[in-house]
Amino acid sequence: MSPALPVTSPEVLRHSWAQLGVSILAGMREIWAHKFRSLLTMLGIILGVSSLVAMSALVSGMEKGAKEALVAIGGLEKVSISPQGLPIEQRHLSDQAVGITINDVEALKQSAPLVTLLSPEMRFPAALTANGKAFRAWNCVGVWPAALEMNEHVVEHGRMLNELDDELARNVCVIGTATRDELWGEPEKVGHEVIPVGETLFINGVPFTVIGMFQRYESERDRKERQLAASQAGKQQTTGVTRNQGRGRRRGNFVFYMKNATVYIPLNTVWMKFRSGASQIAINSGGGGSRTITGTTGDPRLSGLSVKIATVDKLSEALQQIRNVLMHTHKGIEDFSFFTQEDWADQINTFIHNARLSGGLIAGISLLVGGIGIMNIMLASISERVREIGIRKSVGAATSDIFTQILVESVVIAILGGLTGLATSFALVNLISSFSPTDNAPIIKVTALAIAFAFSVLVGILAGIFPAVKAARLNPIQALRYE
Repeated sequence: MSPALPVTSPEVLRHSWAQLGVSILAGMREIWAHKFRSLLTMLGIILGVSSLVAMSALVSGMEKGAKEALVAIGGLEKVSISPQGLPIEQRHLSDQAVGITINDVEALKQSAPLVTLLSPEMRFPAALTANGKAFRAWNCVGVWPAALEMNEHVVEHGRMLNELDDELARNVCVIGTATRDELWGEPEKVGHEVIPVGETLFINGVPFTVIGMFQRYESERDRKERQLAASQAGKQQTTGVTRNQGRGRRRGNFVFYMKNATVYIPLNTVWMKFRSGASQIAINSGGGGSRTITGTTGDPRLSGLSVKIATVDKLSEALQQIRNVLMHTHKGIEDFSFFTQEDWADQINTFIHNARLSGGLIAGISLLVGGIGIMNIMLASISERVREIGIRKSVGAATSDIFTQILVESVVIAILGGLTGLATSFALVNLISSFSPTDNAPIIKVTALAIAFAFSVLVGILAGIFPAVKAARLNPIQALRYE
């Protein structure tokens, strides 16, 4: 009698692979023989995989849009300081609360070394008129030239405000493209880009000269839609067809829209033209000197103050420095609050994590339902093939062969369902992108595809184990007697 072959010998391995191949072919034949039933069985896996990929793509698009907006308003190094109501224990000091003032700016310059840039702001509601049109501006702000760097603006035409504009309180302004579009027309409508540098803009009835215009800020999705609309408009003009291109145009990401709707005016000009009175206040333009402005009555307080710190790693230390300085200038009255971009970043990360978790749970339930469907159909298949299994066992098929065949059939159904689900997910994502609430189109990631497919295979394995064990344990004699 020849000795038994080692378990790891090439002959044994070839035999094992051959048996596995036979089992896979048998499973494929069984699936093909019941095509419609198999398709219905795969449906749960298809829906689970496609919903998992689509949810991941939607959340990835939302995450990208939020991070684009975060960068657009100054990045993680920016800290906004705003006036706030007094805490309960200090409400009896409300008549002494001064809010955020230029004195705070000067104090921070001198006593907060971790602050690298300061940008005071005076906001006011403004009615803009020009070119026979009117526009209500919600982002009309008196600023120093530092606002350009603070808020990540880029001047595309003309120039930014400078210290001399502020010192002389000139009636000049720099506008965004949304303001231009409302008053002088959108390039897509008028057929060419309008550059209103040098034009007169009336702000609350006061004439201002436009000296600069910022570039258009938009998400990647908005940019592609605008370019597509422009190319379609060019084709229509070539063929002599005209349509209303502006109809249904959306404003896109709110952060980008507000940035495009910006109107910057010298801080000193806003004070003198719109907010000055009989009190005196020294306003420093950032150019090194200070001067006294006289009026009749007015509010010298700033709407807010933005600062940039040296590095995000020293955020806590910088906030403590700022707080110490402000508590000193405000004589211990805490009538201010901080808002950091890091807080927003944390909120974004928390939201994205929760969205991924909830979407994953929904898709996981769909995959679980698909797995139950596979298990159910495999148990039904075993009931139909009891005699076949008995015959196979009686002619020498091992228990492992029966187990492998049933398990392979389950996994093959799951794999086919997973692959179909991946293909379906692309169509589903395209459908979602047509009415997506995000400002960036959904992004399909290879990682999401791999995870969804891996889960479908895992579900197929888990769903096939119980039917495979049940089939493998059938007694061949009782199986042959089964009718």
